[in-house]
Amino acid sequence: MLFTELPLCDALIDGLQAMNFKETTPIQEQAIPVILQKKDIIACAQTGTGKTAAFLLPLINNLHTELHEEHKINAIIMAPTRELAQQIDQQMEGFSYFTSFSSVAVYGGNDGDAWNIQKKGLISGADVVIATPGRLLSHINLYEIDFSGIKYFILDEADRMLDMGFYDDIMKIEKLLPKDRQTIMFSATMPPKIQQLAKTILRNPEEITIAIARPPETILQSAYICYEPQKIEIVKHLFSEKKPNKVILFSGKKQKVKEITKTLRRMGLSADAMHSDLEQSERDSVMHEFRNERVDILVATDIVARGIDIDDISLIINFDVPYDVEDYVHRIGRTARAGDSGMAITFISPEEQFRFSKIEKFLQKEIYKIPIPTELGETPEYNPEKMRKESGKRPNRRRNFDKKHTTKSSGNKEKNSGPKKPRSRSDKNQTGS
Repeated sequence: MLFTELPLCDALIDGLQAMNFKETTPIQEQAIPVILQKKDIIACAQTGTGKTAAFLLPLINNLHTELHEEHKINAIIMAPTRELAQQIDQQMEGFSYFTSFSSVAVYGGNDGDAWNIQKKGLISGADVVIATPGRLLSHINLYEIDFSGIKYFILDEADRMLDMGFYDDIMKIEKLLPKDRQTIMFSATMPPKIQQLAKTILRNPEEITIAIARPPETILQSAYICYEPQKIEIVKHLFSEKKPNKVILFSGKKQKVKEITKTLRRMGLSADAMHSDLEQSERDSVMHEFRNERVDILVATDIVARGIDIDDISLIINFDVPYDVEDYVHRIGRTARAGDSGMAITFISPEEQFRFSKIEKFLQKEIYKIPIPTELGETPEYNPEKMRKESGKRPNRRRNFDKKHTTKSSGNKEKNSGPKKPRSRSDKNQTGS
């Protein structure tokens, strides 16, 4: 379906044409007409399906075509991380270019000037507030904010917000809003806790489900079957003859992200890290250097990587196998964008083989396994079912691999690993993620 076939106002159509948006994605085609009808909605759609436009376009259209109180906040969009909040704010700015609407992004990890800008927007009544739950609650706790004009309450990546422990914050904010409003919820998955949240805050919602899309065929997917200590040696081999350019290396553990970055730098490679321990100014600096090709390899965690929006990524490396199919699709979807081709390589240790086999099952194809250079030593066989049964019996099957190549791989999942500074509740609220 073309965007021009939707009942959107002329100002929005002009904005879409300026941004070269022509055809709708499945989630946009299904969700936009329902939201335009002012119905509550719960939509299950993965990241990368165009869901941001699916709720922003009808929101802007409704604000543009209906009477609403000026100098009051009309809509609140909740997002789990500051990166996603920034991304939504940028798209809001693009889509509403030919309208007079104002928006303010409210997230933590920045300086006092940013806090003052956020406060001014909240008090003066920006039309749309895009916020992380913790940061918005910090403002709410410090001064009075008028929410009486709210007509729209939108939760993006609701499952991520609950995973990050924001349920109570969301409910505190929801209780301050008018009951007579439209509530819109987007989630990549639909576990029981999301269904319960939907029953609590939505009224007779329409349900839309878009299946997880398989990666485009323009991404050349491959893998190495290896032992954990061999992974960094494979990276060294990959870039021994060809200099890396616009490469993202993913790991699910922030402690490992830090260690990998240090190791790559010792190897003489230009690398930098993206993880949740960084302040917002540090993240912005890292992304600026990576975009401008002063950093060749970006080592990132999944939770932060959702804000990475760069079109010309040449290679994705999965240093470890993600736990969810959605995370795998999202990771490798950072390459081969805007019609380009790209490559994605995954390193698979024995303990990760069964997880990777589930990804192959979803993809309905076997990913090509690249032979490891003989100088890197003996490698394990690829037998996911056998490895699943043996997991836990042998802590680490390295056989005769030379232990001098071993790199540390300690640390828990991102939100639980690494040393943490003591934080007060208010500190947590101000960071946003």
